[in-house]
This record gives sequence, C-alpha cells and structure tokens, in this order.
Amino acid sequence: MERKISEEQGQALVKLARKTLADYLGTSPAGQDDTMEILKDNALNMKRGVFVTLHKKGQLRGCIGFLDAREPVVEAVRQNAINAAFRDPRFSPLKPSELGEIDIEVSVLTEPAVLEYTDSQDLMERLRPGIDGVIIRQGFATATFLPQVWEQLPDKEEFLCQLCLKAGLSAHAWRKAGVEVLTYQVQYFGEK
Repeated sequence: MERKISEEQGQALVKLARKTLADYLGTSPAGQDDTMEILKDNALNMKRGVFVTLHKKGQLRGCIGFLDAREPVVEAVRQNAINAAFRDPRFSPLKPSELGEIDIEVSVLTEPAVLEYTDSQDLMERLRPGIDGVIIRQGFATATFLPQVWEQLPDKEEFLCQLCLKAGLSAHAWRKAGVEVLTYQVQYFGEK
C-alpha cells in the first residue's frame, strides 16, 4: 500500500528540489533549513516513481523523472531536480540567473499498471483525463505524460497521438495492436 504524502511533506519536497538546484548552482543562501526533519518521515523514504517539472513564465523548462520505484522519494527528488534543470535534452542547462524565475513541481507516482483494453475506442473510454498518467510502449519505444498534461491536451485522441509522437512512434500507433498502455496516478506539489 502506497502511503499518501501530506501537503506539508509535499511542500518540503518542493523546497528540497529548489535547495538542490541552488546548491548545484552555488547560489544557496546561508541559514538553517527547516525541512530536514520533515524529510526523514518514512513515507518520503519509501521507493516511488518521482518526476520534477520546471516551468518558466508558465512554459515547460524541464521535466525528468523515474517511472519506477528505484530510489527513495527524497533521493529521487534530488536527482530529478538536477536532471530536469541540466540534463533534459529539450532545453539548455538552467543558468543561475533563471533560478528565481522558475516554478518547481514534484510529482510522486503510484506503481504503473497495465491498462487492459480491447480496441482503440475501448482504450479512449478507459482513460481518465486529469487522473491518469499514461505510458505507451512498443518495442524499445516508450514515453509518458503525467496527469497534469491533460490540462494542455484535454482531447483523448490528441493526447494519445502526441504521446505516440513523443515515443518516436507514428501518431496513430495507439490505434494498432502491439502497443502496451500503462496508467498511474500522482500526488503533485508545486510552488504555485
């Protein structure tokens, strides 16, 4: 059973992500960090999938994470904050001058589960916009959209087409046999 993370714990994770970036950039202010005690809670030291998303002026600035439960939540936040800021191949590395302009979001995932469906219509009927994160796989091609992406792509067909393109597949690969779909849910916490 995956434990829920409280709002206070979630906000501590967001602060941890910001502090990790400030430390990495050498811009951390001196002083006591009040989140360290909260971060010791067992719920935050269980292994879970975690994504860190950066936005700048409302636009995506970086997003990287682990779908699988490979690291404790606290460590996954640290690693993915750095990865989102400096290793997302879609963006140039974050500059120290940008740190104050970005908003940070941390998403903690449930374990992905295979979504059973009979055909493309059944697949669309089973998806829950705003609730389900979706993973699509075919061979070595794989991609995911967090549940928050439904805000930008509310149409199920368009959502699936864009997810296929992200995976390097044809836009309509989801309509054909041989595509595996998994879903998961998230608790997400942000600065805004």
